[in-house]
Amino acid sequence: MDIEQLLKAMTPEVYDRLCYAVETGKWPDGTALNQTQRDQALQAVMLYQSRHNEQPQHMTVAKGGQVTFKSKAELKREFAKPDEVRIDVKTKH
Repeated sequence: MDIEQLLKAMTPEVYDRLCYAVETGKWPDGTALNQTQRDQALQAVMLYQSRHNEQPQHMTVAKGGQVTFKSKAELKREFAKPDEVRIDVKTKH
């Protein structure tokens, strides 16, 4: 199977399963990946992202193949929600 066939065959569900496998080192059923499987799954994830990732997150591959890096300030802005209520719980030791 060539790269184009692989990418055409990959559904978003398959992509999600591969991401899970790369992140955890296990398939969703709990079976561990060996290093070859993990390497190949990572390559497939990066290829898929390079074709379909319209809204890249920090340290992902954007559509077109560019790796996205965000600064600390950009990440803070992205995760800051003005209507979000934060509660700090202090415990006594």
